[in-house]
Amino acid sequence: MKKVIYRILLISLIAVSCSDNFTELPSENDLTTDSFYKTADDFNAAVISAYQKIQSQVNLYFELVEWRSDNLDLGAPTAGTQDRFNINKFQETSANELIRDAWANFYNGIFRANTVTDNIGNINFDESLKKQFEAEARFLRALNYFNIVRLWGDAPIVLKVISVEESLSIGRSPAAEVYRVIEDDLQFAVNNLPGSYPAQDFGRATSAAALALLGKVYLTQKKYSEAATVLEQVANPNNLMENVADVFDTNNKNNREVIFSIRFNKDIRGQGHGLWFAVSDISISPFTLKLINAYTNVDARRDLIEYVPSGNRFVPGKFFDTESAFRNFGNDYILLRQADVLLMLAEALNEQSYQPNGLAFAYLNDIRERANLTPLTPTDIPDQEHFRAVVLHERFLEFPFEGHRWLDLIRTKKAEEEINSGIGAIIQEYQLLYPVPQTEIEKINDQSLFYQNEGY
Repeated sequence: MKKVIYRILLISLIAVSCSDNFTELPSENDLTTDSFYKTADDFNAAVISAYQKIQSQVNLYFELVEWRSDNLDLGAPTAGTQDRFNINKFQETSANELIRDAWANFYNGIFRANTVTDNIGNINFDESLKKQFEAEARFLRALNYFNIVRLWGDAPIVLKVISVEESLSIGRSPAAEVYRVIEDDLQFAVNNLPGSYPAQDFGRATSAAALALLGKVYLTQKKYSEAATVLEQVANPNNLMENVADVFDTNNKNNREVIFSIRFNKDIRGQGHGLWFAVSDISISPFTLKLINAYTNVDARRDLIEYVPSGNRFVPGKFFDTESAFRNFGNDYILLRQADVLLMLAEALNEQSYQPNGLAFAYLNDIRERANLTPLTPTDIPDQEHFRAVVLHERFLEFPFEGHRWLDLIRTKKAEEEINSGIGAIIQEYQLLYPVPQTEIEKINDQSLFYQNEGY
């Protein structure tokens, strides 16, 4: 009988605790795949568990992606923020606990998806529902692997539940192989996810979410033709909210611009979160002057990074919410939205060929005009290189704190230039990837199989 391993004794490739408290580990005898996976409800619960795992990833996005970017600058470490400071200042080592926790979290998300894909073929229930559950699991697995490959490069590929012994023989696969796995999972998701769900299931991945994520995967690999083909299927300027602030309205989370978000519910105990980027004194804002000064006075997005009061603290307008009876907040964290799709598509089209007054201009200007900015013409953007720079800058203005900036800089090979002008940090090329946690290196203890990234 195959046991589902919940221990973190040897390696996070197998699993970390279902709780973020790693000390609260259930007995490995408490649950087996043979005894649990019997009905559609059982698989639905397993899929929901995979969704729940990405809730705990939001703070990791902040730490590893936002604090790494030129959106934020930490002046000096305070109690409990040394690891964040090191990430922000490009001084991290393989012992950084935030990096360690992120690696474990993403692989636990993969583990949860694998428990679904491993077992769903053995149980008889409605075939269309089985395909949906498998597609949701594979979408979430792809999302986790996409985060891993962008942050660490080469990575172990684990597509089934494995034993402790098996885990010790799995090395890091080339990034290109990881991307093939991601693409395969997302293609399956595109073909088998529904276009929409009943209202009570809002938040589950749709075929549009799979298309948008696949487009981002292709764009990241510079597969511009493939990216454009996929993104064109989900691009719709009519789905932009007229007022950009309405995208983040907690009273209208299911608005037409949101394609996929990490859901929270502040009215259910344990399903809310704390204030994001809150400060008690706005004079100690971590937002860089580069970001603050990037907006013109008429840009509607400027207010979204302005601090507003929330109780006795201040929070960016983008993340404002009222406190619940459980003393927490319920903003969803938006991973994919229509504005992102349009700007990605504009980028992909321009990279194929610069077309004066073509669709790339139209999609770029859809975002600018929504922000109350004047549309740009070929006179303003005379060639491909200038268009490339304008799109990157527009993304800088559109998506602060949404987990895009650092990864945009890596993709466009602008990280060293922009970080230097943003927070004054001098970075080296090897720092475009994070170090693999030393704890993982030591578990395998075979440098030919499981090696550290260069420079660390």
